[in-house]
Amino acid sequence: MNRILSIQSACLSLCLLATLGFAFVRVQAEEPGEERFYRITSFEAPEGSVLEAGAFQLMSDGRLAVATRRGEIWMITEPFSPSVKAANFSRFAHGLHEPLGLAERDGWLYVTQRSDVSRLQDTDHDGLADIFEIVGDGWEISGDYHEYAFGSKFDREGKLWVVTCLTGSFGSAVPYRGWCLRVSADGQTIPTAYGIRSPGGIGFNAEGEVFYTDNQGPWNGTCGLKHLVPGKFAGHPGGNRWAEQSAEFHGISVVTPQDNSRMHVEAAKHPDLVPTAVYFPYDKMGKSASGIICDLSRGKFGPFENQLFVGDQSHSTLMRVDLEKIDGVYQGACFPFRSGFQSGVVGLEITPQGAVFVGGTNRGWGSRGPRNFSIERLDWTGEVPFEIQHMRLLKDGFRLSFTRAIDPATAVDPASFAIQTYTYIYREQYGSPEVDPTQPSIRSLKVAEDRMSLDLILDGLQVGHVHEVQAQGLRSATGEPLLHPQAYYTLNRLIP
Repeated sequence: MNRILSIQSACLSLCLLATLGFAFVRVQAEEPGEERFYRITSFEAPEGSVLEAGAFQLMSDGRLAVATRRGEIWMITEPFSPSVKAANFSRFAHGLHEPLGLAERDGWLYVTQRSDVSRLQDTDHDGLADIFEIVGDGWEISGDYHEYAFGSKFDREGKLWVVTCLTGSFGSAVPYRGWCLRVSADGQTIPTAYGIRSPGGIGFNAEGEVFYTDNQGPWNGTCGLKHLVPGKFAGHPGGNRWAEQSAEFHGISVVTPQDNSRMHVEAAKHPDLVPTAVYFPYDKMGKSASGIICDLSRGKFGPFENQLFVGDQSHSTLMRVDLEKIDGVYQGACFPFRSGFQSGVVGLEITPQGAVFVGGTNRGWGSRGPRNFSIERLDWTGEVPFEIQHMRLLKDGFRLSFTRAIDPATAVDPASFAIQTYTYIYREQYGSPEVDPTQPSIRSLKVAEDRMSLDLILDGLQVGHVHEVQAQGLRSATGEPLLHPQAYYTLNRLIP
């Protein structure tokens, strides 16, 4: 058996298994209080369908397009309704190869599938796609189950970004596996970045820069959110050989990291290595990081405007990410956000209306969510939860900002907080435990005059480490505990 299937890890190893059934019964426990602020609505699928949703696109006519891992695209009418029934679904296309990206442009629906980016159109308006055109196919595939390709929306230049899985965990003999490529409207495929292992999703931040999730395995101690920079290396050398065939990479010194090192140590030696922006501590935050969305709804999804939300297939959750750029490098904090989805979260879409569509599957890799697949919608109820809104680096600690005013007495009590740091071994061996632990000491705690933020001043910041803050003792001005008292900040650069 392939090694990836014999190790319990973060890899989104969605191998092809027998067709699975489906039941619309809510049985998974939710974190206390989450439903009060963010409500999940489950969609009823047509009888006999297997809708393992890997990508969504809200169409210009108001329908919601859903791509499934079984090679189908379905259209859902009235997707914002309080109750979405099977009658709202109609199949638009089939016969595709595991599509994991959808985007609409100029009357076409663009689909990223294993083998290419294609575009589809319904010219006679009967609800069925009747034109299928290949736009770009500058990478190759074999018969291996692991060769997924995840596609973005269009960037500001009109290009789609595609990240491809390696053929296996450790390397690939198939061209441009383990790479990021851009596909232009005229069909040009542009090798863009290398060092990718097993992506689970791709998306943009509010500034239009591109990030993808990679999963625990060789050269990935845990799952992480990574910044894709043209010409740069994301961390896994299994696809390095294809740099020699790329005109775009002619003259670039390909990065070969030292085994059993630390990523921040190797990044200091190799400027082309872009360190992981945010680590998702293994099992604390999830095991299989997946889709990425950015809240551009201008407050319609709650108090987290411009932040990223990332799925986890194994834990069936959404995580929240607050990024900042220090000395030209992205870093930031991740927080738990919403549990209770009915299957393993993969596909995500956020709309201008502030609704988040969530697609799931448990095929090939189990999930906490008990269903074999699911399509759901997450809506803000309008009530603001008491949360850490931002965690931002200071020269000697962190500034924690909150969604609601805090209680000064608990905020200045060191006993309200527990802090530790750790990092991961950067190695070819599969995954890593938490290593090099330290315990920073609290030097001071200072509450802002408006009681909306707190400066946590520390001795012992550690470059390359996750800084885990547990604020179990903190209370709001009205006496409530934090809905999620955990924060995990990945520190790549200190403030100069």
